Amino acid sequence: MDSATDVPRQVPPHSSVVLDGNGLGLTGLVRLADAVADPVVPPEALDRVRRAHETANDIASQGHWYGRGTGVGAHRSVTVDPSDAAGHTLRLLRSHAGGAGPLLPPRQARALMAVRANQLLAAGSGIHPSFVTALAEALRLGVHPAVNAYGGVGTGDLTALAQTGLTLIGERPWLTASPDAELPTPVALRPGDSLALLSSNALVLGRAALACHDLDVLLRATHAVAALSLAAVSGSPEAYAAEVHALRPYPGPARVAAEIRRLLAIPDRPLTTGRRIQDPYGFRAFPQVHGATLEAADALRHIIETEINCPTENPVLAPDGNVYHHGGFFAAPLALALDGLDLAVLQTAQLSVARLQALSRADLTGLPPFLTAGPASSSGTMILEYTANSALAEIRSSATPASAGHTVLSHGLEEAASFAGQAASQTERATEAYGVVLACELVVAVRALRLAPVRPRIPAFEAAAAALPTDMEDRALTGDVATAVELLPLLADL
Repeated sequence: MDSATDVPRQVPPHSSVVLDGNGLGLTGLVRLADAVADPVVPPEALDRVRRAHETANDIASQGHWYGRGTGVGAHRSVTVDPSDAAGHTLRLLRSHAGGAGPLLPPRQARALMAVRANQLLAAGSGIHPSFVTALAEALRLGVHPAVNAYGGVGTGDLTALAQTGLTLIGERPWLTASPDAELPTPVALRPGDSLALLSSNALVLGRAALACHDLDVLLRATHAVAALSLAAVSGSPEAYAAEVHALRPYPGPARVAAEIRRLLAIPDRPLTTGRRIQDPYGFRAFPQVHGATLEAADALRHIIETEINCPTENPVLAPDGNVYHHGGFFAAPLALALDGLDLAVLQTAQLSVARLQALSRADLTGLPPFLTAGPASSSGTMILEYTANSALAEIRSSATPASAGHTVLSHGLEEAASFAGQAASQTERATEAYGVVLACELVVAVRALRLAPVRPRIPAFEAAAAALPTDMEDRALTGDVATAVELLPLLADL
């Protein structure tokens, strides 16, 4: 699955998602990004932004406010002449709109807008409320800014938000799928608005949310695919017994074991029914490995849902009416969670490949090697081991921690970075590659079950067998894998 693909999800028509600065969840954010829901901004939330803007103006008039009355970065001590406040604000947007590389897919640009609108509604930036209404209107109209991929290092998506800001004020064009689309009215830029808009990790949070959502589908589908493989090798159910997981009470492994028992209709305390005393790790250690991955995904979701509902601007206007300069924009929690999830997905994917290879072994399945239906020299599903390992190599390269990077910027003032954006990019690649790994296992598991003396009467097999080709002669399997990738969301919901 390609987390960057701009394909709308199927949801009830005319749905809406509330943006109020404190209640946006990952699912709602994804619906906005996929253009299958419209944003709704409650009047009381917008009033809170308006009051904060007035308070910010009062405070800024009394002394230096970083980015309003001063330059930024290494120019933090350079005073801005009050007569140049408007010019300084516009120059900040223009000078920071220096992103490069390919344009982001529309889905990611919409996620950026949704995140930033909701963060601004937390009322810590002091921005004028017209920016919030303009972002929400752009989401409703189905337009998005042209944002380049390269520019952030995990200390604020400065280039992406500067490009968005210039689009909001009318200096850059909106992108749209329809040349006749209505466009938002340009926003008037007021002193202080630029840094208030820029000070956020909205892009990386949006990308992380989309990747987390897309990966969650695959992680849930993994239960069904692994269950089919376990059935194909007549694996032992003991490793999935509720009693086993009660002794080592991690929630993730217990959830995995329960899902396998449910999908295969195994009792909580099964008797030994497999062919072997112990199965290979791909079957026996699956709950422990995949359970850890589920917990890593849950941890990432928690961080995303915390960050998209927080005022993390620097400086931030706190509820006590004071302004604080701080480092809340440093996206270390997000980067570490993304890196951790990538490593966990690698572990889960390695077991998927191990199960795929096990399914080709006659000593484990009692079936022809490589599940051939033709002459003994036929290759059957042999090549899918290569395809799966090729995709696995992509996951492995994506699991190198991006947060291990280092940089020094702005004359040494900013001497570290989280590289959360790079971590999100790696999670996107790992997600797409894992979909291929899992699809390869699914194709092989279904073929093994078709060759078995007795086919299981379980929903996962029936759904997959109905969609996958029945021809088991030697032929190209690319189409089978593509079909299996499309099946994974269906299996995830079984």
